[in-house]
Amino acid sequence: MTLKMKKILNIALAGMLILGTTTSCEDYLEAPAKSTLDESKIFSVYTLAKGAVDGIKEPFGQTNSYRGRFLPNYGMNTDVEWNNNSNNSDDNYDLVKYNAKPNNDQMNTTNNAWAMMYSGIERANICIRGLRNYGDVENDENMAYLLGEALTLRAVYYADLVKSWGDVPARFEPITTETLYLPRSSRDVIYKQLLADLEEAATIVPWPNETSSTASVERVNKAFVKGLRARLALAAGGYSQYADGVRLSTDPELDRATMYGIALQECRDVIASGTARLETSFEDLWRKFNQDDVTAGGESLWEIPFATGRGRWLFTFAVRHLSKDKYTGQARGGQGGPLPFVFYDYAPNDSRRDVTCVPYQWKDVSPSEDIAQQEPTGLDQWMFGKYRYEWKNTRVTASNDDGTNFMYMRYAEILLMAAEAAYELEGPDAAKPYLKEIRQRAFDQADWPTQVDAYLGGLSGSAVFDAIVEEHKLELCGEMQRKQALIRWNLLKTKLDEAKQKMYDLRSQSGEYANVPSTLYYRLAENNETLEFYGLERGETDNKSGEYSDNIDWAVVDELDDEKIETIYVGNPDENQFWPIWQVFIDGSNGQLTNDLLN
Repeated sequence: MTLKMKKILNIALAGMLILGTTTSCEDYLEAPAKSTLDESKIFSVYTLAKGAVDGIKEPFGQTNSYRGRFLPNYGMNTDVEWNNNSNNSDDNYDLVKYNAKPNNDQMNTTNNAWAMMYSGIERANICIRGLRNYGDVENDENMAYLLGEALTLRAVYYADLVKSWGDVPARFEPITTETLYLPRSSRDVIYKQLLADLEEAATIVPWPNETSSTASVERVNKAFVKGLRARLALAAGGYSQYADGVRLSTDPELDRATMYGIALQECRDVIASGTARLETSFEDLWRKFNQDDVTAGGESLWEIPFATGRGRWLFTFAVRHLSKDKYTGQARGGQGGPLPFVFYDYAPNDSRRDVTCVPYQWKDVSPSEDIAQQEPTGLDQWMFGKYRYEWKNTRVTASNDDGTNFMYMRYAEILLMAAEAAYELEGPDAAKPYLKEIRQRAFDQADWPTQVDAYLGGLSGSAVFDAIVEEHKLELCGEMQRKQALIRWNLLKTKLDEAKQKMYDLRSQSGEYANVPSTLYYRLAENNETLEFYGLERGETDNKSGEYSDNIDWAVVDELDDEKIETIYVGNPDENQFWPIWQVFIDGSNGQLTNDLLN
């Protein structure tokens, strides 16, 4: 049985699990009676226990959960990525413009991401209790793995709750009538529990490919557990918004040195294990991802597993297809993309640039399924080239689901977190070896003397931290990790304001973008499918109208207007780092939930 959700075992336990949110008292007063299936029978039999733990993942795929609401919105807009229609004014776009309200019509439903995350947590809580009580985890390594998997999946849900809403109710035991309504808990309490849970999980979860359970990145492994613990430690030891402003935690158990020490050790453990690695080619990494290669031991550490006919990652973020064509039966993609200047912030010979930043879409060729043809998008509509229907092994035919997983963490982030923590604790030179590995993959070996050795050799002091921030941007653009990193660095508004200025400079061809062309020439290649460009690279300013069939205005004012630039954020980002709790959950909380942040 694979881990694709369509094949998750639908045992009776999955049906009885109650929603981990508060909608009405009557719903929850029924819970104990519905939960009478004997846990001793379920969690003492491996196949039943495994089915229950697999069921923890089921809420990921619900329509208004990660699939259709959380993943398309959290992580946009940053200093490298934005919703390509951020200047639109409805509630959908308020989610990414730091302007969401509790009654947001995309989120204010009882079956939305908040509800589904708590549903997953409740499932995990029941599994953890059952496995501890009946799974003989001290003597049965397979049952112990299931306990570690349940602890880790619960940590994933809580990690996403805390980064999205800050202080949230802490539920680490199955719901009872006495714990039906809970107020928000300090995020510090939750961080400490998750750090302890993941420390335990790492002792019972094997490394990638150490057992059959960890042969696929659709199941958790020790490298991911340690990586997630490192990510959470950095968040706990970093900056975030409180009632009195953006600051560090005042909890002495979460002091910065301790948290960064945890992160550094966890990352070094993963690196030393040799059980994960950078893919040799940046492009090959993303081809493998789009081809649904879930073999453990490479760069991907863990992915949210979506069924073949479920999941909307390409539907949301792939290079846009305006119609059905030879590569896809669904006309979508392109909801978000890199900010217009990001292409020009890469070195021209950086192999990540053309994989990440795509200046074209696939034109309307409907109703043909035999051809496909590219057309330029314009300066303000770049596509995320990491995600491509045309790189799938099979043609996607579902109406709005493509079955592509979400890569939750990859090995490159381990190296970047190690660099960050080493810089903080051991100084600038300690961070450089991790940056070196990232940059060596980004450039051909012939370019290493200048782009790796000379570049890193010329850095000292705080410039090394600036390089970590920049490398994070270039490596992880479009992977929805940037926002949380900017928050913990206390750089969110600073970098968003820099991004605005960069866009103004780009369109006026001034400052660091003075040599970006104002005209983009293009023509179809001999294959009658892909485009050839002149005027995309810096300095390509000759008139090529005689050699290229078409051209469009590029870096000019009309192609990137003030309104769109300014709506990268509407509310002050440092006062809106979190979404509000949606009104439906406040109304159903018996007065326990508010949108006031804890001190």
